[in-house]
Amino acid sequence: MLLPNKYNKGKIINLQPAHILVLGFFCLIFIGTCLLMIPFATRDRHHLSFIDALFEATSAVCVTGLAVVDTGTTFTLFGQIVLLLLIQLGGWGFMTTGILLFIILGKKIGLKQRLLLKESLNSFSLQGVIKLVQRIIVITLLVEFVGALILAIRWSQEMSWGKAVYYGIFHSISAFNNAGFGLEPDNLSKWVGDPTVNIVITLLFMIGGIGFFVIADVFEKRSIRKISLHTKIVLLFTLLMNMVSTLIIFSLEHDNPGTLGNLSTADKWWAAYFQGVVPRTAGFNTVDISQLTLSSLVYIMGLMFIGAAPGSTGGGIKITTFALLLFALWAVLRNKEDINIFERRIPQELIFRALSIAVSGIMFIFVIFFFLTITEKGADMAKVLFETFSAAGTVGLSAGFTPELSPTGRLLITIMMFIGRVGPLTMAFALAIHAKNRSKVRYAEEKILIG
Repeated sequence: MLLPNKYNKGKIINLQPAHILVLGFFCLIFIGTCLLMIPFATRDRHHLSFIDALFEATSAVCVTGLAVVDTGTTFTLFGQIVLLLLIQLGGWGFMTTGILLFIILGKKIGLKQRLLLKESLNSFSLQGVIKLVQRIIVITLLVEFVGALILAIRWSQEMSWGKAVYYGIFHSISAFNNAGFGLEPDNLSKWVGDPTVNIVITLLFMIGGIGFFVIADVFEKRSIRKISLHTKIVLLFTLLMNMVSTLIIFSLEHDNPGTLGNLSTADKWWAAYFQGVVPRTAGFNTVDISQLTLSSLVYIMGLMFIGAAPGSTGGGIKITTFALLLFALWAVLRNKEDINIFERRIPQELIFRALSIAVSGIMFIFVIFFFLTITEKGADMAKVLFETFSAAGTVGLSAGFTPELSPTGRLLITIMMFIGRVGPLTMAFALAIHAKNRSKVRYAEEKILIG
């Protein structure tokens, strides 16, 4: 808070861009909560409690997918459309949605709005941010339309055309925005071995998860040599992690009767592929997550913590953050001063930011899980921890414990989802602010023992 003076011209509160972004997401969640509490939003015409409506709205805006009620049987068409709008606006981000309204209304977009947009998109500079927003909107609508069309054609074989079209639209928007909301009680389990559903859904959330920068960069450059270092890292690590994860899930679950054990060989590979690629981004599932072995749950928690790419619809600490930390560790082990990737040197400032984001993520998870151990006494703590990681990574996978959460536990997971959506972004912006205000005074150096 600032006192009025000749410089701030009487302004009392000076909000930083990070504060505005947080408030924007909070307002969107509040509006969604109010809409979901309307009796017309639920099939039994009895409105959801405030905690449940807040949980569902936060899950949608933060594109998480965790739910305390079944989406398909609890909500009316109105309630489901509200969820879809919250997912779409949440996936775009508060500032992207705001800029879209500015463009539609023909309003001038000033420097302040461009600065906010730069930070919300984790962009390198102000140059071209408005053009990027336009591309984001076009890419989103185009990819979602194609995905919805293919899914509608596939599902028209087993349901009416009207229902198939609606299912296609709902799941396409949910998948591209990495939300993971489904209309069936068992999510996508009935299509565990269906090639069309598996390929389309995974492509949708992977395209949304690699980020709009990567998509634009690939289409513009159309050459591996010309694409940026950021794009190379995202594509390489996404490919490697998807391949490794598919093999690991298959090896851990192929003889588990609760998941892959009773499936045919082909369906086992489809299920392993789907469960291997989904944890870093979306919360869909084609097998019962609660029946996974403890080893698989632990591995998936690691994937959820890593998350998707910056500037995407996914969450987590981001795959580039994870990659930078691995390269930094490799440089330390080799006693190298510089961190080089694809013949490019990484600034140390980025390494510090990556470390700060990872550590802050771990701290948030620890604090929320600690309080959950108090509120959810008697519960399976492995499942509680899994739900916490899922909320922190805005993934939405659930081991079946979410509906069993106490009201306080639901509130804690709601807070975790919100932190997971805006936490890393806010942290990065706070670091950028402090970087501009570095002190010119440097103290004497002294070492301490570590390790």
